[in-house]
Amino acid sequence: MFYLDFLAGLHERLAPRTYLEIGVEYGHSLALSRCRSIGIDPDAHVGQLGPDTSLVSSTSDDYFAELGRRDRTPFGALPIDLAYIDGMHHFEFVLRDFIGVERYATRTSVVVFDDIFPRNLDEAARVRHTQAWTGDVFRLPRALKVNRPDLRQIKVKTEPTGTLLVVRLDPSSRVLTERLDDIVREFVEPDPQPVPAEVFRRTGAVSARKALALELWDELRAARDHDAPD
Repeated sequence: MFYLDFLAGLHERLAPRTYLEIGVEYGHSLALSRCRSIGIDPDAHVGQLGPDTSLVSSTSDDYFAELGRRDRTPFGALPIDLAYIDGMHHFEFVLRDFIGVERYATRTSVVVFDDIFPRNLDEAARVRHTQAWTGDVFRLPRALKVNRPDLRQIKVKTEPTGTLLVVRLDPSSRVLTERLDDIVREFVEPDPQPVPAEVFRRTGAVSARKALALELWDELRAARDHDAPD
C-alpha cells in the first residue's frame, strides 16, 4: 500500500480531532486531514488550504521553541491526536520532532514517521545525493526501544520506504530530553551508513492492511472520547 493511502486510512480509523504535520512540502499528506490541522515547513509549496488548516512557515525546532517561550499549545485545550513527522531526514531532527510532539500529546495520541525503511545504502545516506531519500531515520525505532521501552511501536510495510507508528505516549516523560545529546552521539554515524540487514528486509513489520485492521484504533478512540471534557 502506498504511504499516502495508508495515512488516509489511519485518519479514517482514528478520526482525530487535531492533526499536526512536520514536513509539508507540496501538501499531499496535509490535504488528507479532515480536522483542525497545523502544517509546519519553512519552505512549503502549498495552494489553498482548508478552513481548519493553518501553515506555519518555520522549522519544527523554532516552532516548538516558540510554543515554549509563549507557554502555548498547538490546539489550545485539545492535545495533538495525530502527528505525522516527515521533515528533515536526519536522526537527531526526527528525535527532536518526536520530543516536541509528545509534550503536547496524550496517552491516546498517535505519532507517525515516514521513511524508516531505506531500500539501499544511497537512500540511507545522511548527505543526500539521490532523489528518493530517507536519510538515517531508520535508526529511530532502535533508539526509542532502548531509551523508551514504555512506548509501543508498529512498523508498517508501506511503499516506498515504510512507516512507523508510535503509541502509548507520555507527555510527562523527560527521558529523551535529558538523554538527547548522549543518544545522538550513540546513534549518529558518518556516511556510508551501516544499515542492518533487517532494515532492508523490513523484519518485524506488518502489512498496511493488517495495521489498519488493528483493534487498537477503536480502543484509542473510545479512551479519547471517554476522557474528553463535556
